[in-house]
Parts: sequence; C-alpha cells; structure tokens
Amino acid sequence: MAKRFILACLFGLMVLPALAVQPDEVLPDPALEARARALSAQLRCMVCQNESIDDSNASLAKDLRILVRERLKAGDSDAEVKDFLVARYGDFILLKPPLEWRTLALWSGPPALLLLGGIAIFLSTRRRHAAAPAPLSSDEQARVDDILKREG
Repeated sequence: MAKRFILACLFGLMVLPALAVQPDEVLPDPALEARARALSAQLRCMVCQNESIDDSNASLAKDLRILVRERLKAGDSDAEVKDFLVARYGDFILLKPPLEWRTLALWSGPPALLLLGGIAIFLSTRRRHAAAPAPLSSDEQARVDDILKREG
C-alpha cells in the first residue's frame, strides 16, 4: 500500500510543469518576482521557439530571464521591459504578438488555412456526388436482371 502511494506521488511530481527558473535567479522581493514570472511567461524562447523563457532551459532563455529581472530592479515598467525586448528581438519574442498590419499574416494564417481546408473538403465531396452514376432506367434494369438470370 505504501509503495503504491509513493509511486503515485512520484508520478504526480513528474506531470507537474518544470519551470526552468533557477534559485539564484529569484528576486528577494515577492512583488518583483511575480512581475518577472508574469513577463517571462509572455516571452518566447528564441532557441526553443515554442516555450516561454520561464519554461526553457536554454542558456539564452536564462540570460533573458536575468535581463528581465535586472530591468525590473532598475525600475522599468512591464511595458518598458517588453518594448526593450521587442526593439532588440522583434515581435517574434512575444508569445502573443500584437495584431498590427505587420503581423496580419501571422494572425490570419490559421483561419485562412482552416477556410481553405473546408473549401477543399466541400469541393471533394461535391465531386464525388457529381461523379456518381445515374440510376438505371427500367429497360436497363430489366436487361441486367435478364443477364443475371441467364448466368445464375
């Protein structure tokens, strides 16, 4: 019974998200640390590209986490930190880039692909129905029945 409990606890720990923030990076001020974590969760790791810098173990992500914390300690607002990183790395650093004319293709890409896929499915099923043979006339059906009687 105790072994099952220990195994269940270990399995539970394995499915928890592993944050890459190291203890030496954590700020002593809980309010600043909360702001740093909130900002880090919104910033893309430039190495991993599908993880936030808060979740990434890449050395660049660590450098960015430290940079965010240094800027917050220097008195920058959250918007100023984001603006600094966007100026340095572009909108790609944001996990949710702003909706602007420059990022319109990025935002409209998934809905456009979904629409094109729906149109392709519609046209495909329409062609199948159009290619279906017409039903036999009564004379043709009679001839088929006659042939089947002769062979059977």
